[in-house]
Amino acid sequence: MKAIVTVKLKDVVLDPQGQAVLGSLSKLGYDFVKDVRVGKVIEIEFDKVRKYDDKIKELTEKLLVNPIIEEYTINYVSEK
Repeated sequence: MKAIVTVKLKDVVLDPQGQAVLGSLSKLGYDFVKDVRVGKVIEIEFDKVRKYDDKIKELTEKLLVNPIIEEYTINYVSEK
């Protein structure tokens, strides 16, 4: 089983990395791009022996996310 945690800055927080990417895209001629926000994706693999939803949420909030400036989503993927 895999949990995919997607973390991004809250919309009210400035994203200097996104602005740098936007500036580079504009210089390369991609002037149709109006905004860029940069985030991160974290994949966590675990045994599907029992449900770990609460533990995955707990470790995400304790370690992976700064709740003051970031928000996150968790998606679960069952591997075949």
